[in-house]
Amino acid sequence: MATRPTREHQPRSGLGPKKKRRDRLSQRARTQPTWALGFGDAVWWSRLTQPDQHCWTDADTMDKLQELTPPTDAPDAKALACYGLLVRPGPHQLDPRWLRFVSGRPVSAVTLACLAWCSARLAAHGCTAFLLIWDKASWHRSHAVRHWRRQHNQQVKRGAAGGRIVVCHLPSKSPWLNPLEPKWVHGKRAVSEPDRLLSADELEARVYAYYGCKSETPLVMPKKVA
Repeated sequence: MATRPTREHQPRSGLGPKKKRRDRLSQRARTQPTWALGFGDAVWWSRLTQPDQHCWTDADTMDKLQELTPPTDAPDAKALACYGLLVRPGPHQLDPRWLRFVSGRPVSAVTLACLAWCSARLAAHGCTAFLLIWDKASWHRSHAVRHWRRQHNQQVKRGAAGGRIVVCHLPSKSPWLNPLEPKWVHGKRAVSEPDRLLSADELEARVYAYYGCKSETPLVMPKKVA
């Protein structure tokens, strides 16, 4: 008797149209000289959990990675949150990789600060529109974020500085559609320390150095978020 396929192997009717929309908007952005195309994502960098390491070596001599234990009085957080952006290189002479760490966790209010930072940076390079492609995290598509984006685009239309922000949300559970995802994996392997607990400052500095990004002041999470 044939076995029933698992849910992971069942067809996903909504994936095709959403992927086509992403590809269509990406193609349009590439043909507009004053548009910027970016893939965004938020990621956690753990100071304790060690990433999987792959290499060709003798099994008897292979390094064993394990989760490190922080001292009870450690002042640093166990993990650091970070917003990342992979920007299409083009006539704007933009840096291809942007990073901004968060003092806390990624929430709607912090996302607004990140979008404002991106808009100002793009405007300085003469960009009139920014196509942002990222996932459906709650802090990416909350009412506060959508309201801020509408207001921002209306102000730009009236002549305010900056560029319009057009967002394309990726389908749920489709990390392969975002080229940032594998870059996080490689970065975590590169900055890890197998036998020493890195401080928050050390980890942040290693991440910035690995991706070749300028260090930025962390975005601060407000005490109260609506």
